[in-house]
Amino acid sequence: MIDIVCGARPNFMKIDPIIRNIDPTIEVRIIHTGQHYDHMMSQSFFDELELPRPDINLEVGSASITEQTATIMKRYENVIIERMPDALVVVGDVNSTLACSLVAVRHGIPVVHVEAGLRSFDRSMPEEINRILTDQIAGLLLITSAEARGNLLDEGRSSAIIKLVGNPMIDTLLRLLPAAMSVGEPFPEEPFALVTLHRPSNVDNPERLLAILKALGALQGLRVLFPVHPRTLSHIEEWNIEIPDRISIEKPMSYLEFLRAQATASVVITDSGGVQEETSVLGVPCVTVRTSTERPVTLELGTNVLCPDVSELVEAVAEQIANRPEEPPEIPFWDGKAGSRIAASIEEFTGGKR
Repeated sequence: MIDIVCGARPNFMKIDPIIRNIDPTIEVRIIHTGQHYDHMMSQSFFDELELPRPDINLEVGSASITEQTATIMKRYENVIIERMPDALVVVGDVNSTLACSLVAVRHGIPVVHVEAGLRSFDRSMPEEINRILTDQIAGLLLITSAEARGNLLDEGRSSAIIKLVGNPMIDTLLRLLPAAMSVGEPFPEEPFALVTLHRPSNVDNPERLLAILKALGALQGLRVLFPVHPRTLSHIEEWNIEIPDRISIEKPMSYLEFLRAQATASVVITDSGGVQEETSVLGVPCVTVRTSTERPVTLELGTNVLCPDVSELVEAVAEQIANRPEEPPEIPFWDGKAGSRIAASIEEFTGGKR
């Protein structure tokens, strides 16, 4: 039996192709930590992706990083003491990823890290710490793109445990894009920018958040659709920040709704890592409001640009729209078949234990 952990919204799209491709004779136990716990951030994704219901929900809810990580560790340890898996599969870089990995290795359970080796080289990001530590204790490192191998080798990991498998989130995108294009209410007929913001560096400081919103309000010829993360919305309300007329504040979207919004947008403005990848595959211009990215392939392709200085946001958006590629770029191994390669690697690693 293998445990597959999901905890936050980005995880669901990554575990879906793995579960779909694992040998059905191998028992899979889905552990939902409950790191994202409201319907739009969690349950709707299970419904739209047609994922099996989690076998166990740890129901940790929202808390500080330390408290949330500790609660996940305590509750997951109780799960494995009752029944020990042969391996643990974790994806991405959220608190659930590191917390469950730490518990597993202390009990001698081998860990497989999907999306290993991504580095922003910004240790002020909690996700960067989660990535580095998980990669140091995992026994199999499955990478999405070539530069991740160099990062892992530089950190002393053996090439024997690193495998390039591709990006499982793109499997989900390609599978569900046709369905996504027919869901939800019509978007504005005029060109629009789609915005996502949730990183503490952008939304936990009132001056920074206000500056970003003012820059978004200054975009010319674009409506701005902003499906607001609950945490970001709470700050906007707490600090009584006025929303510019050009910006339409929306409730969080389901996966299919958001995928259609990305595909239809003139530009996407974000601080999310996964959105940088999705927009690159869709060929939609992206502007990332951060100083660094763990997805450098998106910068190399030109589909994404960093814009840490929000005073330059209007210009960056205009340039990205003007330079939009005629066709989406082809990225090696981002071909909709990562799930089958990941499943094969896990089965080989575990010896196909049932």
